[in-house]
Amino acid sequence: DEIAGILRTVRSIKAGEEDSFDINEISVVTNYIDQIFSIISIVGWIIGGFSLLVGGFGIANIMFVSVKERIRQIGIQKAIGAKNYFILSEFLFESVFLSLFGGIFGLLLVFVGVLVARASIDFPVFLSSANVIVAISVSILIGLVAGAIPAYNASRLDPVEAMRSNT
Repeated sequence: DEIAGILRTVRSIKAGEEDSFDINEISVVTNYIDQIFSIISIVGWIIGGFSLLVGGFGIANIMFVSVKERIRQIGIQKAIGAKNYFILSEFLFESVFLSLFGGIFGLLLVFVGVLVARASIDFPVFLSSANVIVAISVSILIGLVAGAIPAYNASRLDPVEAMRSNT
């Protein structure tokens, strides 16, 4: 109000006349920018979620094909004494490895993006160690979830039927 009074006096605006100026408070601008960043963050989470979902389905698909192509090998392994948990762990390890490799590749891309952003804009951009740990953990979890059903199916194959398979 004090600033408005000073501006009215400087501009010779009479009482009752409408102000010919606007007073912008930094808090209003800050709140507006915060809202924009919140929306961008939500959109980023949605896109990231869909990317993880598609990646998980891709890994599951690869694992189903891998089991199908190695049915005879699984049958031979079981015939010479491999236990169900060994077959299960073998395929789960493969699935987690694929997912972890993809997660680490994604982290490398983000790291390069952070370096480019630091060099091109005067704004603090960083990749925290907590984000790296979360990314690796999520990659492992997606690998376990995506590989669970194919690994379970592989571990439950009948050795005789598996060795008779033509695939």
